[in-house]
Amino acid sequence: MTITAPHGITGPRSDLDVFLDSELLDPWAGYRQLRDLGPVAFLDRYDMYAATRYDAVTHVLRTPEVFVSSEGVMMNDEMNQVLRGNTLCSDGAAHDASRSVIVKPLTPKALRPLQESIQVEASTLVDRLVERGRIDAATELAQHLPVAIVSNLVGLPEEGRERMLVWASEMFNCFGPMNDRTINSFAVLGEMMEYATTQAVPGKLKPGSWAEAIFDAADRGDVERDKCPVMMIDYMGPSLDTTIFAIGNAVWYFAKHPDQWDLVREDPKLIPSAINEVLRLEAPIQAFSRYVAVDHEYEGVIMPAGSRVITYYGAGNRDERHYPEPDRFDVRRNPTDHLGFGAGPHACVGMNLARMEMRALFESLVPVVKRFELHSEQRALHNVLRGFTSLDVTLHV
Repeated sequence: MTITAPHGITGPRSDLDVFLDSELLDPWAGYRQLRDLGPVAFLDRYDMYAATRYDAVTHVLRTPEVFVSSEGVMMNDEMNQVLRGNTLCSDGAAHDASRSVIVKPLTPKALRPLQESIQVEASTLVDRLVERGRIDAATELAQHLPVAIVSNLVGLPEEGRERMLVWASEMFNCFGPMNDRTINSFAVLGEMMEYATTQAVPGKLKPGSWAEAIFDAADRGDVERDKCPVMMIDYMGPSLDTTIFAIGNAVWYFAKHPDQWDLVREDPKLIPSAINEVLRLEAPIQAFSRYVAVDHEYEGVIMPAGSRVITYYGAGNRDERHYPEPDRFDVRRNPTDHLGFGAGPHACVGMNLARMEMRALFESLVPVVKRFELHSEQRALHNVLRGFTSLDVTLHV
């Protein structure tokens, strides 16, 4: 049913509070409700559209001339101003220039020399944790590789670097609407920006590091020098929490579905497929947004210029129109087209590193761990990220 609102909104509308604590912790029924309304629905509480069906989400992400990122991809104006000009919040030539710098060390070819060291680090970690038996998989297992690898390769100064995990989480909280979570996270974001502008600078960075390469690109004129601090955030944030949450989500699914873990143990070649399935079911980033640059009609809904649409990766990944039995965990499904890393020109630059880290961990776990026994869990209450802050599990060998 298409209705025309008094202030000119066409298409289905919803008063669902998508950022309510209960919705963030368990969003699936709300996502289905929005999908059932149509590909795109207007959220009355937030004055934004929501794209929740798979085809609608991919349409927005792959039509950057209409749905632009240069006006910010967050859901509040303040944060869109803070990160204006970084790779995530840029379009066209400016985006291509900064992305080419950021992605250079993250291509499959560039990462290949790291594969052996990552595998060794993963095996050493698993041996240590298996010996202990009962662990917090959300911290002791999931955090180790991303923190150890990213902090070293990015080459940030030691002083203050231990705050990276806090910065990354709070930065993503600031991506939501201006609710209490966002407001409370801005103070920590300020600390991160201060570090990026005063500490993550030439002379304090590790020679030959990813971070130094950003300033080298500025020296060559490839990117504007005043964009270096916000480009640094491309490494300091997205490389951490997303991978950490993805690893924790995988452990949780294998603990809840031991039959699927058995399949992976019987055939370790299923590990990449299992990783894709976890990323589909539990996209670490549930949603970003886009600014609508020109009036645009999609499936009978007109999104006017100046409006904003939230692209719900988490909802699109569970769209029954695209994936049969979308709520079922099946390690043999291999959904290579999932939206866990986004899509289009802004698809996650760190996806290859994330896959490499996850694969190394589970290739190390498969030969030795027969069962993940879950004792308790604490899910993160977060505006856009989905994962666990605590997973008390026993690794049975």
